[in-house]
Amino acid sequence: MLAIPAALRQRLQQFGQEHVIDGWDRLADEQRQGLLAQLNAIDLEQMQRLYAQRDKVFAVPSPEKIAPVPVLQLNADVTEEKRLGTEALARGEVAVLLVAGGQGSRLGFDHPKGMYGVGPVSNKSLFQIHAEKVLALRRRHKHPVPFLVMTSDATDQETKDFFAAHRWFGLPDDEVTFFRQGTMPALDLQSGRLLLDAPGKLFTSPNGHGGTLTALADDGILDRLSSQGIKEIFYFQVDNPLVKVADPVFLGHHLKAHAEVSSKIVAKLGPTDKLGNLALVDGRCTIIEYSDLPEALAKQTDEHGKLRLWAGSPAIHVFSLEFLRRVTQGALRIPFHVARKKVPCLDATGKLVQPQVENALKFEMFIFDVLPMAERWTVVETSRREEFEPLKNATGADSPATVKAAISNLAADWLAKAGVTVPRDANGSAAVPLEISPLYALDAEELAGKVDCNLKIDGPTYLFKP
Repeated sequence: MLAIPAALRQRLQQFGQEHVIDGWDRLADEQRQGLLAQLNAIDLEQMQRLYAQRDKVFAVPSPEKIAPVPVLQLNADVTEEKRLGTEALARGEVAVLLVAGGQGSRLGFDHPKGMYGVGPVSNKSLFQIHAEKVLALRRRHKHPVPFLVMTSDATDQETKDFFAAHRWFGLPDDEVTFFRQGTMPALDLQSGRLLLDAPGKLFTSPNGHGGTLTALADDGILDRLSSQGIKEIFYFQVDNPLVKVADPVFLGHHLKAHAEVSSKIVAKLGPTDKLGNLALVDGRCTIIEYSDLPEALAKQTDEHGKLRLWAGSPAIHVFSLEFLRRVTQGALRIPFHVARKKVPCLDATGKLVQPQVENALKFEMFIFDVLPMAERWTVVETSRREEFEPLKNATGADSPATVKAAISNLAADWLAKAGVTVPRDANGSAAVPLEISPLYALDAEELAGKVDCNLKIDGPTYLFKP
């Protein structure tokens, strides 16, 4: 029978966590190995410190400390910025990071959300749309663009299998890196003891979107990218198919400012828009969650009647690799936030209980905490119509219907700029499903150089490279 190492037993006793090995003799060897792996990965001293912070409450800074963030506006002359970004891509200095740890539960889709088909004509998955943009960048700039795909325990294997089954969507498989978001155990609210959700298995949950960045460091990916000459990492989320992946203009703004972090923003639709709010807090760029922003501050307007805090975050960023090194290690490592939650767990008799009140502490790192650590940063406006329509719900807003319509509208706008007549409805939206493969054209300019302006569109149309 697999034995408990003496050093581990002593450590569990030292921190009052020896209950997790009660019933060790009743476990199968596979269960014992799994529990040992979990326990060896936990920093029990850190868990003790986090438990001591259980009563610490997050407080929004006082209103006088919060100010609108300076934003680089749309439609400025960006010739120099585009050149800088294009040159960085051509030198192979940019990697792309896709955050794809979530499942499509709210869509009624019991798989990784990236597998969901959103192409209005092709029904291509989110994964394929994003991967083809990376492939198109690789071809345009004649240099590899490392593609980093963050998964989770729930999505990792299925995501890898999906990419493999589709031959990595044309990308060289050695240029696609999968890595898992970290997890954290939960602690009992009253005692600080580790919770189990099955015999020999600790309850764990994802450690937050900030954990994406620490996983890059912990898995050695930052070191490997650095050795390949990567200097900047473009970050975005899987649910938004409109993202201009590694947009050279955005990269150019970032490089021109010698920024450590750059963020895109869209204008909020109203004070209650469910987007993080980019703002200055004590002169530092940060994001305040919409749920944390007091109603009076959210509704505050300037002398022109415009929302004072109007800059919403679509979760599109560029990070300097060296900056990520700095904020993912040592004393500057991204801090954990403590949240009180209801967590199903085993009681002292080994019975699974479903709590009716908050019984546990969960711990998460937020990417929001990274932004204020930057000494130099930029914020760049983008258009919702061009770059933000996330897939979140089965129906209504942010649903498959609205996402497919947004993809069609973007294709219609590109075609119109190329001189093609596009049928539209009374609201100006595309009257038929339209889609342009990234491998056919990555932007409106490239499309204009390829498409026949006499193209007749009288039904669903898909432009793609065979």
